Amino acid sequence: MALEGVDVLLVEDDPVFRQIVAAFLVNRGAEVTEAEDGQSGLDKFNQAKFDVVLADLSMPILGGLEMLQQMMNRGVKVPAIVISANHVMADVVEALRLGASDYLVKPVGDLYQIENAIVQCLNFQTQPDVQLAELDELSYQELEQNLVLLEQNAEAAKSVQQQLFPPSEITYPKATVDYSLFKNDNVSAYFIDSASIDEQHIVVYMAQFHPHDNRCAFASVLLKSFVDQKIRLYREGSSSSVIEPFNMLSYLNDKMSKSGLDIYVDIVYIVVELSQYRASIAKAGKGLRTYVRNQQGLMPLILADSLQLGILEWGQPSMQHRNLMPGESLCITSNTQQHKAMLLANQFSGLEYQTEVSPGGFVQFSF
Repeated sequence: MALEGVDVLLVEDDPVFRQIVAAFLVNRGAEVTEAEDGQSGLDKFNQAKFDVVLADLSMPILGGLEMLQQMMNRGVKVPAIVISANHVMADVVEALRLGASDYLVKPVGDLYQIENAIVQCLNFQTQPDVQLAELDELSYQELEQNLVLLEQNAEAAKSVQQQLFPPSEITYPKATVDYSLFKNDNVSAYFIDSASIDEQHIVVYMAQFHPHDNRCAFASVLLKSFVDQKIRLYREGSSSSVIEPFNMLSYLNDKMSKSGLDIYVDIVYIVVELSQYRASIAKAGKGLRTYVRNQQGLMPLILADSLQLGILEWGQPSMQHRNLMPGESLCITSNTQQHKAMLLANQFSGLEYQTEVSPGGFVQFSF
């Protein structure tokens, strides 16, 4: 049986649904421990070892998100699958940020979806290098269902996307990332993020999505979740792609082209190696520009235009490597003179709704 010998912690406050799922999993060979709320689930998690956690997000006493957070704080790496019944995508986004491997949406019409999610989680944990190209970190069937909700609800799309954006200034031990991003309606066609991968590497990237509609919110969720997955793999020692811009954009293109969103992405993805002040830069599309900033102003880096991400027969990104000199910063901007002028004036304000500024923006990495 597919789940033979798999220990599952099932945390679900609906007794009927919990019993149905537990019986199904046991019938498929799993050992199932049941908990009726988040606090009970956390207590049982601390008392035994499990292969996977299957948890509802909306529960009394201690919710699924809080439970996952406390589990992660204990430093025990156990894959989690979350189930959302209220279609609040913000909760799903937060669960993914906390490290959940997959999510399902109630009502779960086919219990074999749960089995498949568990099998994928376990394969992903035990054979990441072999399985990564074959696995979808997210259930695309569920993505399509939630995409319909976002397309119909501009406020929901706005809420989901806004939660992904970092503060206007992110301070790392050896560097700072500042940005401004402007939108004229609910959803931004642009996305910016950065991450400290380890003591020696920082990643910064900026993306522009086409077409500009509510799908951009889900594209932001996907892009961030795919990058975050690679960060986790790097920290576990099983993949170095996140610090290899060429391989990273190849991976992101594969995932975006299979997402079912029918959306295309201009992106600049930069990895800075801090000990040598060396930047590796990859670019797809032609909507974004990269500059070195110094006392003289902005000096453009020559990166040829290439195909956007999201195309099945994608080619390869443009690449450049550069050692940064003292006093130099790296900048990514949308192709608008207004944004370049605001960058030079150090007008960093994070994500803003603006009717007098063109959509787009800029991000700056500095030591």
